[in-house]
Amino acid sequence: MKISRVRPLSSWRRPLCVACLAGLSVVGSASFLTVLAPTARAEKAPEPSPYPVAPELDFKLVSGPKRIVVSIPGEPHGRAFYYITYTVTNKGDKPYNFTPQFEMLTEEGKVIPSDRAIPPGVFETIKAREGNKLLETSRKIEGPIQVGEDQARDGVAIWPEPMARMGHFTIFAGGLSEEYAVFKMEGGNLIRTKPGELIGVKSEEDKKKYITLRKTLQLDFHIAGDEVRPGEDEVHNKGKQWIMR
Repeated sequence: MKISRVRPLSSWRRPLCVACLAGLSVVGSASFLTVLAPTARAEKAPEPSPYPVAPELDFKLVSGPKRIVVSIPGEPHGRAFYYITYTVTNKGDKPYNFTPQFEMLTEEGKVIPSDRAIPPGVFETIKAREGNKLLETSRKIEGPIQVGEDQARDGVAIWPEPMARMGHFTIFAGGLSEEYAVFKMEGGNLIRTKPGELIGVKSEEDKKKYITLRKTLQLDFHIAGDEVRPGEDEVHNKGKQWIMR
């Protein structure tokens, strides 16, 4: 997915633009670009609750983003990938159904889902490099996360290298919280709906007016290197925050 007119990283924390740049989850087939119509009211982007109001997992970034070059059978040269490893812990009082959803937003505005068409040998190479026998793929870790520190799970998210010079980029970690909000377009304005309002909407045309945003963890990074020696430059962690996306 290519998003035009992307603002530089320095402006990503301005009101509304974080959710807009990364794409909005839309009920029905309405494009998120509709939300950004000139008639829309310029207001602060929806924010998650400052404290948990729904079940969620504790997320810890263990390592990465890291670049790795892996030999692929049938290919004369190695192929480059980026990955992160993480730990999720359920500190709630009942099992949490984890559906990992990781996306990378590049400096050019390209959104890349993780773990799509990744050759099987890539995960095994990363697992050996990290020295973690408990590391699991996104498909393997998906499902119930049991309660307790001793039930924590270690996962990995993998992307094909989008470009040799990474610059500023963001990783969005979804599926960690059940908090969400539904909004409706009315007269060019985004209006937060009442709980359960969407359930009563039957018309597909009316459903296109609704937009669902979910609590998502945003992780920002910067790599200052160039195309000559990709992977050798330090990855700078530029912070993290919870957003509605």
